[in-house]
Amino acid sequence: MSNLKQSFFAGLFSIITIGILTFLTYRTEFGIFLLASFGSSMVLLYGYPESPFAQPKNVFFGHLITAIVGLFFLNFVPLPIFLTIPLAVGFGVGLMILLNVTHPPAGGNPIIVIIGSVSFDYLISPVISGSIIIIIFAIIVNKFILKKSYPSKK
Repeated sequence: MSNLKQSFFAGLFSIITIGILTFLTYRTEFGIFLLASFGSSMVLLYGYPESPFAQPKNVFFGHLITAIVGLFFLNFVPLPIFLTIPLAVGFGVGLMILLNVTHPPAGGNPIIVIIGSVSFDYLISPVISGSIIIIIFAIIVNKFILKKSYPSKK
């Protein structure tokens, strides 16, 4: 696929996917589906779907683990924010790598969680619900529309 075609489709499907998450968040009563780091996930899911970092298990568990780490530090580590944020990011990154579910955009989740002082409900909506939606879209787009081997068979 040419660079122009790749960039066009990555941009188009990012608009559609984030547009649906935005619509669900702001125009329905279903909950929150947007997570800032999902914008970065679009780069991998639609620009580089062959990357190991773009595979569904990495997207889902990367976002989930780093959000859990952020919540843990927010609620159970009584240190100043200038210490909890770097510690949470470091632990989140380390856990993703250790568990072989690295998804680079998820590295920002502890920052989002701690700065936003979110509740444990944040794990369900937007982390889990939003991750599932973006994974479903990535499979539909990459496998069935763009005819790519996604998820990879490794």
